[in-house]
Order: sequence, then C-alpha cells, then structure tokens
Amino acid sequence: MELDPDDVFRDDDDDDPENEALRERASSKELVVYLVDASPKMFSTKCPAEDQKDESHFMIAISCILESLKTQIINRSYDEVAVCFFNTREKKNLQDLNGVFVFNVADREFLDRPTAKFIKEFSHLEEFFTKEIGSQYGIVSGSRENSLYNALWVAQALLRKGSAKTADKRMLIFTDEDDPFGNIKGGAKADMTRTTLQRAKDAQDLGISIELLPLSQLDRQFDISLFYADLIRLQGEDLAQFMLAAGERMEDMKYQLRKRMFKKRIVRKLTFSVANGVSIEVHTYAFIRPTVLGSITWLDSVTNQPIKIERSFICADTGALMQEPPKRFQTYKNQNVKFSVEELSEIKRVSTGKLRLLGFKPLSCLKDYHNLRPSTFIFPSDEEVIGSTRIFVALHRSMIRLNRFAVAFYGTPSHSQLVALVAQEEIIDSGGQVEPPGMHMIFLPYSDDIRHAEELHSTTNAAVPRANEDQIKKAAALIKRIDLKDFSVYQFANPALQRHYAVLQALALEEDDLPEIKDETVPDEEGLARPGVVNAIEEFKLSVYGDKYEECDNAGHKKVSEASKKRKALADSAVQKSVQYNWAQLADSGKLKDLTVVELKYYLTAHDLPVSGKKEDLVKKILTHMGK
Repeated sequence: MELDPDDVFRDDDDDDPENEALRERASSKELVVYLVDASPKMFSTKCPAEDQKDESHFMIAISCILESLKTQIINRSYDEVAVCFFNTREKKNLQDLNGVFVFNVADREFLDRPTAKFIKEFSHLEEFFTKEIGSQYGIVSGSRENSLYNALWVAQALLRKGSAKTADKRMLIFTDEDDPFGNIKGGAKADMTRTTLQRAKDAQDLGISIELLPLSQLDRQFDISLFYADLIRLQGEDLAQFMLAAGERMEDMKYQLRKRMFKKRIVRKLTFSVANGVSIEVHTYAFIRPTVLGSITWLDSVTNQPIKIERSFICADTGALMQEPPKRFQTYKNQNVKFSVEELSEIKRVSTGKLRLLGFKPLSCLKDYHNLRPSTFIFPSDEEVIGSTRIFVALHRSMIRLNRFAVAFYGTPSHSQLVALVAQEEIIDSGGQVEPPGMHMIFLPYSDDIRHAEELHSTTNAAVPRANEDQIKKAAALIKRIDLKDFSVYQFANPALQRHYAVLQALALEEDDLPEIKDETVPDEEGLARPGVVNAIEEFKLSVYGDKYEECDNAGHKKVSEASKKRKALADSAVQKSVQYNWAQLADSGKLKDLTVVELKYYLTAHDLPVSGKKEDLVKKILTHMGK
C-alpha cells in the first residue's frame, strides 16, 4: 500500500469538521476528468514541437496533462483527477462500456490525487499504450457504438463524489475531430448526436462543466460549429472567440509549470477599529517581500552543535561578573536617570498593533507618489470576531460606491504611520477569479518623506529645457509601443523559485535532467527588436537629439570607458591579491571568518561577485560560489 503523505503528516485537527482550513480546502477542491481522444487520427497528425521535432496530437495532449499534474501536486495536492481515453481498442471501466479506458481509477468509483508515483507511470504511457490499450475508431458507419457518449457517461460517474457546492467538477476533452459523427449518415447520425448532447446536458445540469481543448491541423482549422458548440453550449460572440481562448488555455496548461501559483500566506492578524466600540478582525497578505540571505549558523568543530554567543559584563572596579544586566542612563538636571533594557523597549512601543479608522477622502486626493513601500492586502476573517465579514463588506461596498478611500492609523510596536485603505472590486473572467475583493493598505508618507525633484543646470541664466509637442508625441508613441497590455505581477514567475521546485520535481520523479526554466524577468530582446518598436525608438532619438545624436552618444561612451578602465584596474589588483590566499583550505578549515572584510572582497571582486553586505554575508557568498 502506497503511503499517503497527507495521511502520514496530517494534523489531528484535520478530522474536525469545524476546522476552517479544512472547510476552505473542501470548498476550493477541484475534481477533474481528462477525456483524451485516442483515435488513429490523433496519432497520425503531426505538429512541430519546441525542439523542432514533429509531435502527434495525442502526445501533445499527454504532455499538457502531465504538466498540469506536476503543477497540481505542488500547488493543489488535495485536488482529485482521473485520465480517461476514448476510441480505444481495449476497455477498462466500471460500467464495462466499449471504447473507454480509464487509466488510473478504472477499478473504483473515486478519483486519485496527483502523486509522484502516478505522474511517473503516466509519463511512460507512450511506451505501452499501443500494445496494452490500443487505438481504434469508436464511431463507425453501420455500428451503434458511440465511444464519446460512453466516455461522457464514465466521466460523469467518476465525478459523482461531492456536491457541486463543495467542489468544482470539470471534464476536459482533448480531440482533433471536430465532427465525430461525420462518417455516419441519415437517422443514425441524428439519433447519436441527440443522445450524446443529452448526456452532456445531464452532466452539466449536475454542476459538471465541460471544456474543450481542440487540436487543429496544419492545413485545416478546427470547426467547433459542426458539433462541439452545442455540446459545450457556445453561442454568438462566445463562439467566435472560442478558438483563440482555447489556444491560450492549451498554452497555459502546457507551460504553467513555469508560473506555479502559491496560496497567499497571512502576514499578520489585526484588529480593525471601525468606530467606538466596534472592532473587526482582518488578515493582511504581502504581495511583495524582499529576499534576504539566510543567517549563518556556526557549528562547533567537535560536537557539531550550534555555537551560542553569550555576553557577560565585568565590573571595571572589582573585576567581578555583574549578575544584573546593566542599566543605561540619561542626564537630566545634573542627575542620571537610569533605564533598564525592558523599560527602554517599552518606551519604544508607540502602539499596540491595531488599525484604527480615522475618516474618508475622495480617491482623487491619493497620488501615485503617496506610496512608501509595497502595499499590503487586507481581507476580513470571522475566526475570532463573528460578523467581521459583514461589516467589512458593507464598508467595502460604500467606499466603491462613493469613490472614497479610508484614512487609518496603523500602529506597529516599533513604527506607527498613517495608511490609506483602497477598496478593490472582484475581477472575474472565463477562467475564474482574477483579482479578489478586499482592500489595499497603502503606507502614506509624512511631509518630511516627500522630497521635491531638484533641477540642476550648468548656469543659472540658462533657459530651462522643455519638451516640445513633437517630442511629447514621439515619447507617447514609444511608451504605447512597449506597453505591457493587461500587466499583472502574476505573469512573471520568480526564476529562483522555479529552479528550486524544478529540483524538487526531479528528485521526486527520479529524473536525470532538470526541467528547463525560462527566466521571464530578463528583457524581451525579441520584442524590442520588432520593427515597430525599433522605429519608435529611432524617431524618439531623432526628435530629442536631432541628427547629431551619434556625436553625443560617442561622448557619453568616452566617459563610460574611463570609468570602466578604473574598475578594471581595481579588478586586476584584486585578482593579484586573491591568488595569495588558499581559499579552498580557508573554507574547509572554517577560517574565512578570521579574514577582514577587505580580504574577503579580494575573492568576490576577482570572481565578479557582489561585494555588498555584512561580513557573514560575504563569507556565505564565497562558500556558495565555491560550492561548500
């Protein structure tokens, strides 16, 4: 019996039906059945893949499902899935229907959670599919067999578990046959079409959504209007936009492993004081957090235990150890007023960590530069204060309706300041929720925090340069060309995190090679090289600098080259001094910490590494670079 990690490491609270995390998991669980067409046409049609090799439609569908499963195992391991092939030679399902082969849960009525074992078996499907499962046309003239109808029936039976209110149930159909009954004529075709559409309608009435991911041929576009438009209930403009959206869904499913989405973690629980005697509970979530190096833990060379640093004070007069911690003092009127460490810490506590509402202002009063650091997202919670969500929703709706933002006092124990609470409406598209409803807490600056830009000129009598209409027009055209449409921070994954999870994936699946990770944070050189962008840049240069732009550019390069020569000289000096040290021996013996900061920078400069940070940070950079 395979061990279930969630069962092995499950908390006792997970059995409690009142557990909020368990209720949230149940309400957001997704039950998915992948229906893959396994007809000979899916194997014979070839499309060029990323590695320039031709890939069949069947293997494209398999690779899409595989990438989706890898994403689920990290992001939503409690989801449940099944893979079902139709138009197969062999049959394997509880209903004993022809032309349908359930890959992973054929002998039971419930779905599987994505596990490393399941993914490993599924990744080797190509090796045994033809021999053990086989492919054939399940809908042929002169036969009453309807493999598509059977597949919908089997998938509906697999999705019986759970109600539509507690789980999102979906069927995803992969096929390149836009008219499955095209070879059948007369009344038989009408009868099979009618029964298949009725089976799909029955499933949809039970809260099961049916989605189609069509695979078009190189010389012919998939025509959804022949049959599948009625099956998935598409009409009018939705029908016209379907093919483009389907292509995006296919692309997203195949490459979403690069952009794994993770559940937002609660940063802090706050008490939000709305009025006298009325307080609610809210949770704060961080959108952006600075990445900092972990602290170094020094170990004893003999016991391998962490070394604890202890500090003792010795009396200067007697030489004895002082038992009580020293006190600090402040001279006031020729007297020393003493303070203990605890008293000083208490003095610094300006507030108790609450959020207190002060009033409201029009949104027009909030400027773009009224933002000291990345904002925090606020969402209500009824965990401790029942009714918090009701009050928060009422406040949220009123702020949106009146186009106002709230001014509040946010007091942390060490630093207190004013914040602006800006309500955000929920954004939903065809794929689900894009942005949740809630409030953004923007940290407002004090007057001393706002510094006005200083205009520096070579001579005080010189005219202040101003952009003319043509320059403004050319700049606007350039910005429009390079603008990121529908920009969201979720479009770009953290490459360091992606590499980290790629290593975990390779270990779990016993893969020899790491999955290729695309760093989407680097500049888009291909996009910037488009003719439209290049022309906009050249027109802007010509408008600002005129025909003599190259001369100005050469002058600028001359200054840069002088600075680069100076940096190169410093680097060469560091290289010469660095070779005088046996860095490997120093690292193995743990004596890097005995060197000075200047000496440590010799190594970092010689190897073109950053030299910023404290001494322990420099030591860690050296050890990381050496692979220690």
